Amino acid sequence: MNPLKSVKGTISAGFILAIIFLVLHGLGTFNLWSTVVWLHVFAGVIWIGLLYYFNFVQVPSVAEASADEGGPGPAAINKYVAPRALLWFRWGALATWLTGAAALEAMGIGIANAFMLAEGAAIIGFGAWLGTIMLFNVWVLIWPNQKKVLGIVEASDDEKSQSQGGRFDGLSNKHHAVHSDADVYGSAGPWAAIDVRGIKICFEKARILPGFFVGQEKQGEKGKV
Repeated sequence: MNPLKSVKGTISAGFILAIIFLVLHGLGTFNLWSTVVWLHVFAGVIWIGLLYYFNFVQVPSVAEASADEGGPGPAAINKYVAPRALLWFRWGALATWLTGAAALEAMGIGIANAFMLAEGAAIIGFGAWLGTIMLFNVWVLIWPNQKKVLGIVEASDDEKSQSQGGRFDGLSNKHHAVHSDADVYGSAGPWAAIDVRGIKICFEKARILPGFFVGQEKQGEKGKV
């Protein structure tokens, strides 16, 4: 059976390929921080990727389909595409937040220091705050309204109209997209030497993905000597 014919099989094959890559590049020891950052990025790609899909593809397409009187309408999207996309969207958001919190603890900054914007944690703390606001947006604003639109919970026609034309398709989802750019900057900044203390910790903690961090390459050279 071809594993690429199923979603679970495709994801599993991707993880196996990543593990093989690490082994071939001389992974010697397990590193918690690097692992949770890897999972954080993986979950974040799913979450933010679907966010952009909703904003730039599905929402405009549903609006056009609804306005096209002679067309098939948006029924197929709302019945088959939206529920599955929202499933990955909301759980991807939660997984991103949890792995991000775990990465903060593993790297020595701590989630409390990040939220307090402590010295050396201001930029990544900024990203943590935006990520938390976005998580709240997904689970408290977007998802409850979409359950009404998709018929998952009972709602009147007026409630469905308000949910579809208001919070999700309107300001809430647009705010979500705007926050995402700044959130990626805040979350990735410390890894890119924007936060001096954060990057120092990153270099000290890096034991995975050889070649990605200069510090790892230097350690490898010392090991050969």
